Parts: sequence; structure tokens; C-alpha cells
Amino acid sequence: MAPSPDHISIERSLTQAEFDLFARLSGDDNPIHVDPDFSARTRFGRTVAHGLYLCSILRGLAGQVRPGSRQLSKDVRFPAPTYTGEPMRFSASVETEAAGVTRIAVKAERVADGVVTCEGMFEMGAAA
Repeated sequence: MAPSPDHISIERSLTQAEFDLFARLSGDDNPIHVDPDFSARTRFGRTVAHGLYLCSILRGLAGQVRPGSRQLSKDVRFPAPTYTGEPMRFSASVETEAAGVTRIAVKAERVADGVVTCEGMFEMGAAA
């Protein structure tokens, strides 16, 4: 088996259909995520991603960086909105490893202007 990378990134655009599906799965149907007409009248001007949806994508990348590990903790912030249809770059990079804990820096940023919309740190450890 090849060793896992210490860094991984992907680019993708999130769709309204994904926002709607995540809302149905999570029960978070806040109109800022699922109602384009409502969202158009807010300071955002259009629908924005659920923060937990972004964390789910980033958790998947962290799992690719350290396969088989489990998430011990996460600390994230959302400095800017992530809009539907906007090309995004999601990344996960090993920061440190010690005593069986890997700290992985995660980030979501807009491809067009480099604005970070989600960033933080996941701590990953051996599977239980």
C-alpha cells in the first residue's frame, strides 16, 4: 500500500441541489441555504453553504491524508460565505504529528479571488 500524502486538495463547485440535499439530510432548512428568493434579499445576495457541509467535505480530505484515522476534534471558523456555483478549492495538510495525534490544517477558498471561506484544524488519531 502506498503511503498517504501529507497534503491533498480538490476543486469543485457546490450546487443548489447539494445544499438542498444536505438540508434534507441534516434538518437544517434555513432559507439562507435553500431559498434563492429569500437569500437574494439578504446581505449575501444568494444562497450560501451550510458550515457543516463544508466541514464534511474537509473531513473527507483529512481522512484521505490519514486513512483509517478517526476525528478527535475540530476547530473551524467561517470568515466569508461559500456560494452556490462558485468554484472552490478544498485542502487538507498535515501540520504536526505527535503521540499518535495528527493535526491537519483544512481550508476552503474561492478559486477566483483566493478568499478563504472556511479554515481550521482537525485532530486525527488512530481508529478505536
